[in-house]
Amino acid sequence: MKFNGLFKKNKYITLKEENTIKGTKTIPNIPDGMWVKCPKCTCTIYKEDLEKNLSVCKKCGHHFRIGAKERVIEIADEGSFIEINGNIKSKNPLNYPGYEDKISSLIEKTGINEAVVTGICEINGNPAVLAVMDSNFIMGSMGSVVGEKVTRAIETAIDKKLPIIIFTASGGARMQEGMLSLLQMAKTTSALNRLNQAGNLYISVITDPTTGGVSASFAQVADIVLSEPDAIIGFAGRRVIEQTIKQKLPNEFQKAEFALEKGFIDIIVPRGSMKETLSSILRLHKFQEVK
Repeated sequence: MKFNGLFKKNKYITLKEENTIKGTKTIPNIPDGMWVKCPKCTCTIYKEDLEKNLSVCKKCGHHFRIGAKERVIEIADEGSFIEINGNIKSKNPLNYPGYEDKISSLIEKTGINEAVVTGICEINGNPAVLAVMDSNFIMGSMGSVVGEKVTRAIETAIDKKLPIIIFTASGGARMQEGMLSLLQMAKTTSALNRLNQAGNLYISVITDPTTGGVSASFAQVADIVLSEPDAIIGFAGRRVIEQTIKQKLPNEFQKAEFALEKGFIDIIVPRGSMKETLSSILRLHKFQEVK
């Protein structure tokens, strides 16, 4: 019988003990990216298990941030999603240094052309227009293209007489586009006003984080506003508000649960129940229209 270690005074010494004797440190041969640490409960999770659980920690229920592609796969029926306006890309209207290189790099890294993906799909057989923001793309900031794609998605919903669902995730306006970015707030809400006049249903699903201009525009003017648990929802940053009002804010301030308590959102829905919840709302809306 062979042993992978040393003998000392008739006692078997493990590899760990051997390294201790030699003054070296044992380094496990684990490939990078296989394990993820939950930021809420600090539990170490096998990445494959996390993905199978829709990127939600089984121990504490923490909802990890996910990209637009993952969200579409989770929500849309398999093979039903047809992307629209996918080829629109940002320019550099203010000649901001390095902006074009940053956009090109993110397109290659994320596999999407902008911070929002839009399309038409079915959710448990119910047709709808879907717009999903991605915080991996310049923190989901809203520039001219994001505003244009969201507006076109709303107009598609009007033309095709379909409900629209928008998943928000954003750090706010995109500073590289200055005032042009801020104008998207008015542009998108104006389009939603036309949608409302046409009688179409609009469902907003707020995910972590949704702040700044997106929070102050299309994220919270929906017929029904849903949110994932623990999502950060707000306009200005916590420190800015505290410095302005000269008061200490509650610990739960700007969390989805706090927003629900104050009436800013209608319901908090865990990720595992989101598709079924959306399809139920769509079915009820369709039944009401037929009735």
